[in-house]
Amino acid sequence: MPDNHKEHKKDGHYQQARKEGYRARSAYKLLDIQKRFNIFKRAFYILDLGCAPGSWLQVSKKLAIENVNKYQDQYYHRDHYKIMGIDLKKVSSIEDVNLFKLDFTEPEVHKVIEEYFQNSIDLILSDASINKTGNKFADQLNQIKLCLKVLEIANIHLKYKGTLVLKAFQGNDFNDLLKKIRSEFRILRTFKPKSSKKKSNEIYLIGLQKK
Repeated sequence: MPDNHKEHKKDGHYQQARKEGYRARSAYKLLDIQKRFNIFKRAFYILDLGCAPGSWLQVSKKLAIENVNKYQDQYYHRDHYKIMGIDLKKVSSIEDVNLFKLDFTEPEVHKVIEEYFQNSIDLILSDASINKTGNKFADQLNQIKLCLKVLEIANIHLKYKGTLVLKAFQGNDFNDLLKKIRSEFRILRTFKPKSSKKKSNEIYLIGLQKK
C-alpha cells in the first residue's frame, strides 16, 4: 500500500491537480471528455452522482460560470447556474454548489433532485464506482447495475437533448448497457481519457441528445 501511495504522488496528473487546485486527478478525465465532446455547451443545471471528493464539481462550476457569461443570445441560456453533488461520503463544501450525503440508488433521491432544480437538468455526470472486491466478474456486473441506476435518474430528470456521462467497466453485459443507452440517446460515444490509468478497465460512456 505505501508503494502505491508513493507512485500515486509521482503521477503527473496528481501533481498537476495539486498545482491547479483540483481535489483529485480525476478532474482531468472530465476535462479530456469536455475537450473531445464539448459536453458543457449551454449546460447550466448540472448533477454529479457519486461526486466525492469533488473535483468534477470544481470543473463543472468553472465551466457553468463561463456559460452564464458566454451564452447571452436568443437560444437556450440562463442568467444563473445550479450544481448539485450527491455521494455516500461527506464532501467538503464548495461555494454555490449544493452537496447531499445520500445514496443515489435509493428512491428518495428523486425528491431531493426535484426540489433543488425544479426543472429538467442539462447535464448529468457520474464518475461513481463500486467498491471493488478483486473479483473482476462480480465488480464489472455491480458497476453495470450502478450505471443502470444512473441511467434511471437520467430518464426522469435529464432534459430532452440533454447529455449524460457515466463510468462503466468493460466486460460481460457491457454491450447490453450500450444498447440500453443507445435506445435513449441519439448519439452514444465511448471514450477512455488520456488521464485514465492504462491498466484500468474503466471507460466513459457519453450519451448525447437524449430522446
